[in-house]
Amino acid sequence: MTTAPWSDVLPSLALAIALAACAGLRAWLPLFLAAALARLGWLDLNQSFAFLASNQALILFGAATLIEIAADKIPAVDHALDAASTVIRPLAGSLLAASVLGWIKDPLAALALGIVVGAPAAFVPHAAKASLRTVTSALTAGMANPILSFMEDVFTVVLFVLAVLVPVLVLVILLGAAYFASRRARRRRRRFA
Repeated sequence: MTTAPWSDVLPSLALAIALAACAGLRAWLPLFLAAALARLGWLDLNQSFAFLASNQALILFGAATLIEIAADKIPAVDHALDAASTVIRPLAGSLLAASVLGWIKDPLAALALGIVVGAPAAFVPHAAKASLRTVTSALTAGMANPILSFMEDVFTVVLFVLAVLVPVLVLVILLGAAYFASRRARRRRRRFA
């Protein structure tokens, strides 16, 4: 059995986590972008996940992206979308993560690791986004949500680009954000306890 060197594993794992985090904000946009970059030869996918760059996948991901982005701009519909996305986004994050783990040759092992790192990496941003949307809906009667949605679209694209170009840096930023968020949550719990 041969093992991959850490110089291959760390950037690939960082990319997997960073792309999964993108899926926590938009399920279909990062899948579409990854498929398009793979089709152009700018993103290497695990051989078992090459189907993501197929015509059928690009059409499906493109249509789903347009629907998701448009639906997220409509108050009330955005909440239904967030509810459905509680399952969809971690699945998309898992698929994205598994697809870029090229050093794992066994597709089942790649999928298992994709689920282990991708689902939580996608769920955390999704949960934060859904919580923020609940607060802004209460404060603005949903009128601020289309603006937030547009900002999420832009942030997803920026995070995706950074994830592809400098995955380890994005991983460090995500870990730092998670650390500070958990510290803040602990302080808040102590204050109310």
